Amino acid sequence: MHERRVVVVGYPDAQLLDIACVTSTLQSANWYGAAPAYRMVMASPGGHPVTCASGLTLQAHEALEQVKGPLDTLVVTGGIGCMAAADNPRILAHVRRLARESRRVASVCTGAEILAAAGLLDGRRVTTHWEWARHLATKYPKVSVDPDPIFVRDGEIATSAGVTSALDLTLAFVEEDHGPEVARRVARNLVTYMQRPGNQAQMSMFTAAPPPGNGLVERVMSHIVANLDGDLTTTTLAAGAGVSERHLTRLFLKHAGLTPGRFIRQARTEAAAHLLAATSLPVAVVAARCGFGTAETLRQAFVDRYGVPPSHYRMTQSSTAASG
Repeated sequence: MHERRVVVVGYPDAQLLDIACVTSTLQSANWYGAAPAYRMVMASPGGHPVTCASGLTLQAHEALEQVKGPLDTLVVTGGIGCMAAADNPRILAHVRRLARESRRVASVCTGAEILAAAGLLDGRRVTTHWEWARHLATKYPKVSVDPDPIFVRDGEIATSAGVTSALDLTLAFVEEDHGPEVARRVARNLVTYMQRPGNQAQMSMFTAAPPPGNGLVERVMSHIVANLDGDLTTTTLAAGAGVSERHLTRLFLKHAGLTPGRFIRQARTEAAAHLLAATSLPVAVVAARCGFGTAETLRQAFVDRYGVPPSHYRMTQSSTAASG
């Protein structure tokens, strides 16, 4: 394989961020050595330029009708134009055709409406933007809609929640294709704190509350999530930040609402959840990679945060469940 060809389907009033989160993440993966590299193709009906809901216009690379497989990945974007696209029999026919010729198929946000209208989601568990979930479930009763996760994998089809969750899903694809180190470097390049596990509710510890509002705390947080398997004792972090342990703890409590140790435990647990859902790595390896001393330490942290042990989480969240 010389390249991984990824076709992103756009249409009038598509969401620009839905498109950019996918293409920018894959391009970043190319910069960091993805081999084979991704080649992104923007396809639209008739090959016409796509005026997005934001008012900006994107030039298509190919006409949707002329795209030929095999493809590595087919991505259908969302946006306020999704209903019109889902009512367009030509778009649906070509999405169905290309889905048969793709290794995997994905939707972003309300793009799930188009996949559902094409009959590709029948009998599958899917997600979409939380505001759209009830509509999707009511209109397509054969589809099992879960409004909580940021993305869901069901076989070769993946669906993601609102807008920037496309970044999380695409990072998961990068890790699946090229390994965790490339995905980690891409996440750092995109200045996203970490890859959120798919089952995480459409909020995470990094988005549920406002940013810390303190430069030192933000820098320490960034260091933590980029070095989860490193020495992250409060003593080491304080020395690196040039402050006392007591002062660092005060700053974290004031600006983040939790101690450095609690933040580290949550970050490591979320990272472990992602690896458990997206890979078949043994639990002991996941524990070591995320900075837990032992698998038992990981189990305790997991039960505290998610209410279930890692093995149960993997069994229910991963489409490629493996023993560990």
